[in-house]
Amino acid sequence: MTIDHARNIADLQILSKKRLPAPMYHFIEGGADDELSLRHNISAFDDYTLTPNFMTNVDNIDTKSRFLNHEAAMPLILSPTGTTRLFHHEKELAVAKAGAKYGVPYSLSAMSTTTLEEIGQVPDCHKIFQVYIMRDRSLTTDWVARTKAAGYQSICLTVDTPMAGNRERDLLTGMTIPPKFSLATLLSFAKHPHWLANFALHPKFELSNIKHKSDILGELGNTSVIEYVNSQFDRSITWDDAAWLAEQWDGPFIIKGLMSASDAKKARDVGATAIMISNHGGRQLDSAPAPIDCVKAMRDEIGDDLELIVDGGVRRGNHIVKALAAGANACSIGRPYLYGLAAGGQKGVEKCLSIFKTELERTMTLMGARTIAEIQPEHLNKL
Repeated sequence: MTIDHARNIADLQILSKKRLPAPMYHFIEGGADDELSLRHNISAFDDYTLTPNFMTNVDNIDTKSRFLNHEAAMPLILSPTGTTRLFHHEKELAVAKAGAKYGVPYSLSAMSTTTLEEIGQVPDCHKIFQVYIMRDRSLTTDWVARTKAAGYQSICLTVDTPMAGNRERDLLTGMTIPPKFSLATLLSFAKHPHWLANFALHPKFELSNIKHKSDILGELGNTSVIEYVNSQFDRSITWDDAAWLAEQWDGPFIIKGLMSASDAKKARDVGATAIMISNHGGRQLDSAPAPIDCVKAMRDEIGDDLELIVDGGVRRGNHIVKALAAGANACSIGRPYLYGLAAGGQKGVEKCLSIFKTELERTMTLMGARTIAEIQPEHLNKL
């Protein structure tokens, strides 16, 4: 099977597994502990059905949607994913260019392997930069200043990582700091010469938005960049810190990682304009609820004061429709586009977005919704 013949996101997942050495594939695919949240993020969508309305003229379907002060071609965001260079040598630039082509926003991770300035130069792409509030606040303020200078439209604060989740697949495959690859793992690399060749021939792996801290790293002796980053995650941050960041940015401000109605209210109070409802793809707190199940309670609590973005488990166009009917403004995807990227670079990401666009249009047609605004709560049923 080739990218051109991929019928759905599951097919892109199969292609990515064939293309990647086992440690890289499982680094994308794995979750925390028993991976309950990882699986439930997807299966939770099965607990909802859609009730269609017929005898409506659906000759023309319009998937355009406005959120984050931006009109997108469909209500979808490409989520921030770190260390993207591990999966394909075209890395984050391929994702941003695909997003621009399909008219959907792209959120670059602070842990990206391409500088935020390089992504800032991609034309026609609505750009979001994802940050953390670090122990060294100057690192965060520097990110904000650079993000403004590079012309990004929004900023996204991730708050669900006071420490890393227990990702046991990475322990098994040796994707640790430092790496501890077994003989079987090394054999997997040997069986993927195409990946090895591209990794050798293209620019080395680095956390591009951290490397400017080389002066500090030099003082830390043998500390690696990743070890430095891990040491900078601050377990003491509070809502006051989020309010501080909102003032620093003074624009569309997303908080990523919230799941409760009470936290949604606090996010509104500190100046957020949107919430990315997320359990970090099931990679942090295992047994956290599925994002789709959190939408209604949040919407009931905050009304229309904040935009809600469902991040986690979105694999089908009908999942987007279900999230919108539940009260969300948009969805975001991480693993689906990484499957496409691993399978074939920018072309693979474009295939991922093409699949979502086709499935979204088909679902809207079959349920009698001509525009995004016509997708209403009355269409959604919880089993």
